[in-house]
Amino acid sequence: MIPVLRECWGMAMLKFFVLSLLFVVGGCAAPSLRGTGDLGLVIERASGHLSLVDTSARAPYARISGVGDISHASVVFSRDARYAFVFGRDGGLTKVDLLEGRIVNRVMQSGNAIGGSISQDGRIVVAQNYTPGGIKAFDAQTLELLSEVPAEYAPGQFSKVVGLADLSGNRFAYALFEGGEIWISDFSDPRKPRTQRFPAGAQPYDGLVTPDGRYYLAGLFGEDGIALLDTWRTEEGARKILNGYGRGEEKLPVFKMPHLRGWSMAQGKAYLPAIGRHEVLVVDASTWQEVGRIKVRGQPVFVMARPDGRQVWVNYAFPDNSWVEVIDTLSGQLVKTFEPGKAILHMEFTPRGEHVWLSARDDNKVLIYNTATFAKIGEFAAQSPSGIFFTSRAGRMGF
Repeated sequence: MIPVLRECWGMAMLKFFVLSLLFVVGGCAAPSLRGTGDLGLVIERASGHLSLVDTSARAPYARISGVGDISHASVVFSRDARYAFVFGRDGGLTKVDLLEGRIVNRVMQSGNAIGGSISQDGRIVVAQNYTPGGIKAFDAQTLELLSEVPAEYAPGQFSKVVGLADLSGNRFAYALFEGGEIWISDFSDPRKPRTQRFPAGAQPYDGLVTPDGRYYLAGLFGEDGIALLDTWRTEEGARKILNGYGRGEEKLPVFKMPHLRGWSMAQGKAYLPAIGRHEVLVVDASTWQEVGRIKVRGQPVFVMARPDGRQVWVNYAFPDNSWVEVIDTLSGQLVKTFEPGKAILHMEFTPRGEHVWLSARDDNKVLIYNTATFAKIGEFAAQSPSGIFFTSRAGRMGF
């Protein structure tokens, strides 16, 4: 009996040891349990790092290198908000796992790029490029190249692509800067896209799509006005709105291009930056007619609405880029002007808008403010931060 008992005891201890070892190893390898809806990332443009952030904790939880030149970078998220797709200036496309805090895959897809988008069904990631001009579509799972659409607007002439935005039906709208056109490419068959072309005006520099995905607007750098395309009625073509808004007045030197992607739709109105002017233009979104102008401190770069539409936050180009102003959309008046830091490059609201995060590039900080009281409620260090992107964008068209 005694030898048998000893053998059973030994086997039991061996099993316990193995199970304990598996538990320890598994516990070390598994990522922290967390949801993805509360996450995001900050571009650290000078150091080439990404800071992964938790918006409830108001702090970073991981830092990633190896994403190349992100001096001008943009980000979109997968449908489940687990993965971020980072489009770098050097043409790199990087897929990042937000839960595990690591790079999943990376491809060099062009020589000079400026952003990208993701399809309605989340299966296609599309990059827009300066060099060579055009767009490229990739499988969101593997980053396999599926197809490309060169931006050849005339024989042998290629244009920079700007303002890429996703539409319904796995379509994408974008503008050709030198070509002066808006194109819509349909990727229903991702390996055989079909493209429509629409004359837009002189030098479209950026674009946006309205929240319902119906209207695509391209700002024009070469003339005062905006090109508007009804993507539900493309047979009508693009038309001009706000034509000649600065007529008779000299345009100021433009130190930084406005970003229409930080669009604002609030209370049935669109709030748009005026090129070369210290004004925010207010447009009735039902008629697309100008209904007002708001004088602001400098040349607007981002004009962004809080998610509930009650406030519009504005930042500025140099030399006024340390200032931020807030417009109350109910009164149409400025309600706050303040100087939170040096070189405020980007703003991002938490999903329900109670907080706004600001990147202060020259202070090497990200600042967090309460949007109701305008009180600063947090900050953390980041090396030359620029773009801030939260996963709440995953469920929004055009973001």
